[in-house]
Amino acid sequence: MYKLTGVMFSQEEIEAKVIELAKQIEKDYKGQDLLLVGILKGASVFVADLMRKIDLNVNIDFMSVSSYGSATVSSGTVKILKDLDVDIKDKNVLIVEDIIDSGITLRNLYDTLMTREPRSLKLCTLLNKPARKKVDVDVDYVGFVIEDKFIVGYGIDYDEKYRNLPYIAIVEDVED
Repeated sequence: MYKLTGVMFSQEEIEAKVIELAKQIEKDYKGQDLLLVGILKGASVFVADLMRKIDLNVNIDFMSVSSYGSATVSSGTVKILKDLDVDIKDKNVLIVEDIIDSGITLRNLYDTLMTREPRSLKLCTLLNKPARKKVDVDVDYVGFVIEDKFIVGYGIDYDEKYRNLPYIAIVEDVED
């Protein structure tokens, strides 16, 4: 049975980190337009909060992607379930993700979007879990580096539950 066993990051810690990331993004894109691409569903809360803290001309779009295939295949394949509604050619694009585990999905998504000729393409994640990394992904903005724990909250789910928690909690398999 799975149970919430503790808080990894409080609502206040997350809010402070979002502000910190937003200020760095503002500095890096000063005087430029920026398109945030949120990866559904997990990054929806993070991208909404981040967008409100960035004092630039910011547009937003969303993608939904899925990795699929045999678990023994290390390269992974990305299937786009919901593509962008806007053309990204010659635009500054920032992919906003909730968590990076293996990096396979994000690496493939990055490579796919680069073929669309954006002016720039950078990556932002709230959480990075390097212990599970299988491919190299250069992430430009990282909120928190975390250990290999099963987490939920702040948009991240377990079986479509817990996305609405305002903090990030640790979930563990506990005996009854």
